[in-house]
Amino acid sequence: MKLWEKGIELNKRIEEFTIGRDRELDLLIARYDVLGSIAHIIMLHKVGLLTTEELALLHKELITIFHQIEKGDFVIENDIEDIHSQVEFLLTKKLGEVGKKIHSARSRNDQILLDIKLFTRVKILEIVTSVTNLFNTLIKLSEKYKKDLMPGYTHLQLAMPSSFGLWFGAYAESLADDLEVLLAAYKIANQNPLGSAASYGSSFPIDRQMTTDLLGFDNMNYNVLYAQMTRGKTEKIVAQALGTIAFTLSKLSYDVCLYMSQNFGFFSLPDELTTGSSIMPHKKNPDVFELVRAKCNKIQALANEVMSITNNLPSGYFRDFQVIKESYFEIFDTLKMCIEITDFSLAELQVKHDLLKDEKYKYIFSVDELNKIVLNGIPFRQAYQIVGESIKNGTFNPSKELNHTHFGSIGNLCNNEIKGKFEKTALNFDRNKILMAEKSLLIERS
Repeated sequence: MKLWEKGIELNKRIEEFTIGRDRELDLLIARYDVLGSIAHIIMLHKVGLLTTEELALLHKELITIFHQIEKGDFVIENDIEDIHSQVEFLLTKKLGEVGKKIHSARSRNDQILLDIKLFTRVKILEIVTSVTNLFNTLIKLSEKYKKDLMPGYTHLQLAMPSSFGLWFGAYAESLADDLEVLLAAYKIANQNPLGSAASYGSSFPIDRQMTTDLLGFDNMNYNVLYAQMTRGKTEKIVAQALGTIAFTLSKLSYDVCLYMSQNFGFFSLPDELTTGSSIMPHKKNPDVFELVRAKCNKIQALANEVMSITNNLPSGYFRDFQVIKESYFEIFDTLKMCIEITDFSLAELQVKHDLLKDEKYKYIFSVDELNKIVLNGIPFRQAYQIVGESIKNGTFNPSKELNHTHFGSIGNLCNNEIKGKFEKTALNFDRNKILMAEKSLLIERS
């Protein structure tokens, strides 16, 4: 069934190519298509395009379809083009001409826009939950190991004393900033495009504010042409936000892989979390972090992929947008999996204590020794020369007693402040508004 058919049968090869993976991918947004349709018919009734009886019939049947989807019993049949066509087909099959009225004042263009935005905001909330769990793990580990020192590096050369607490806390604060970026993307996605139809609105007296409220959106895309222009733009912005989280995970994973190597030996994982070699019996490979790194690097590429597909398109709808779905829909679950396996694995990470007692690390105390001389009244450049000369002639013998007290230093990690920053951002993701909107839409109307 094709909603656009005019009595001319489409060539089968063209049909197969243009439909692509839509039937498969549309199952991921099926529940949102039904929720959008429920909001739409309630609005159609309010403006006089549906009778009370017609609304009740359509609403009851849409709720039935919704529950089929939730149970996994819903399919898009082979001779039907997409989720929108399947829902309308089922309504028409059950209710006759009443079922056909559901398409009044909308297009598949604003339907798919709506479905993607409803899908996106729910998936973002799932990511927020996973990020929150990982953030809490990192803060917990930062506190646990705040007194365990480790070397800090610049240019991969020994630099200054660091700590495992500082290392874990750094990635926690990175996630706090990532959440700010994700919140901005969430706000972009959480705007209602329904009513923009094929990009140019409708001559029907529709109430777009009503569907915005019914679906729990914070706002709407007011300009109907711009609403269509958000197709691809929203996905790019969200992909960029997901990419910032992936960036943090990738860098963290690289650190773990590096620090687990025998040349560093800062971390180890239990045997059951590592893999071995087919020919080298001694190997304990951190494959989990290597794969997180690779998957997260792939995630970071998505924004460029979306931009490459959309940046040379003029305003209005184009079938090019269909291709974005193939990568976009999958990226959320991939990132969520990476976050959760990182959280699980970090909790099992074993830290090596007393690292800096090793003689090879003594020169990383040079800055602290220099600072002690400065505090005794010697100018910095002169103190620098004194310490440099002692290193050169082999007389450098630091005390290894550290006194780092400023905000964010190894002696004052500011984990409570970082946690406050994270939690303040997390509160701006309004889950309850979305849940209440969905619950209200699924209450049968008589």
